[in-house]
Amino acid sequence: MVGLLEVRLLVRESRTLKDKRQVVRSILDKVRSGFNVSAAEVGSHDDVKVAELAFGVVAGEGETARGVLNQITEALRRHPVAEYLGGEVSVGSEVV
Repeated sequence: MVGLLEVRLLVRESRTLKDKRQVVRSILDKVRSGFNVSAAEVGSHDDVKVAELAFGVVAGEGETARGVLNQITEALRRHPVAEYLGGEVSVGSEVV
């Protein structure tokens, strides 16, 4: 099963794109290493306050993938700098 988590975060303290990139890079690196998932910034590249990130996981069962993505969601909700604005989880086995 393949799972995908797409989230929007608000980086309130960011004044420049460089500030935002530092926060985004830190989040992506920590989530990649902590949960063994793929991660990337996928939108709002020119917005200094909003980051759109996506996380992908492959697991033997859908519930396992969903569990990992839910753990990532909870970790992002507790992030001290970036405010969690919302996200969407999708899990499926369809390959295109």
